[in-house]
Amino acid sequence: MKQDLLALTLATAVAGLIAAPAFAVELIISGSTTVQKRIVEPGAVKLKEVTGIDAKFQGVGTGKGMMALADGKVTVAAASETLAEAIDSAKKQAADAGATFTAPADLKFYELARDSIVVIVHKDNPVASLSKEQLKAIHTGKAKNWKDVGGPDLPVKVVTSHAGSATRNVFAKQMMDGADYVGDAVEVRTTREEINEVSKDKGAIGAVSGGFFAQNRGNAKTVKAPQISRPLGLITKGDASPDVQKVVEFFTKGPGKELIQ
Repeated sequence: MKQDLLALTLATAVAGLIAAPAFAVELIISGSTTVQKRIVEPGAVKLKEVTGIDAKFQGVGTGKGMMALADGKVTVAAASETLAEAIDSAKKQAADAGATFTAPADLKFYELARDSIVVIVHKDNPVASLSKEQLKAIHTGKAKNWKDVGGPDLPVKVVTSHAGSATRNVFAKQMMDGADYVGDAVEVRTTREEINEVSKDKGAIGAVSGGFFAQNRGNAKTVKAPQISRPLGLITKGDASPDVQKVVEFFTKGPGKELIQ
């Protein structure tokens, strides 16, 4: 009888341990909405299950994420460009707000995946391809009508993200040689908003994450353009904490690698 009671007690205790919810450590990540939608959010549930890390994302753009990291508001930022470019995005974001940004000397970048930027137009726009020269002319305002680049007689509407956006920064650097966007360009906050804006205007053009667009096309389509590639990753001041290191390993070596959109 005593042995049966002991066995029952042990079984109950083990069952209780198994059923008990695991203690989750909250980790706030601030920055690129591309990293948010392509990587962190698709893998968040599995990440918590495997590592106990409950990732909370502040999708504010690379520039603002870098500023939050430098100010000590978060311990990790997300960027959809190289470290040097992310610093540049932070400087542009700060300047846009009438401030300055000084990058910490010990920043470290951890690449999680690669991404491409695709050029999108309304699905009814017959233009099928654009060269770098044509893209630069369109986005700087030199080409104001689609007929200037072999398209229909229709005014061009340039849509882009905000000043601290990594996607905007990378596109301007690689396709526009760092030139300024046309003054009447429509600025949006997120990739989703950019696709929506292009989807409702036959003269609109934008440049967004290829991975995100594949899942959220709306009424837009891609046009053939020069390849634009960039890294997606996390940035820390100094070495990554154990929790951040778990996140990096989960997405680069663990089950999260298969969940990246």
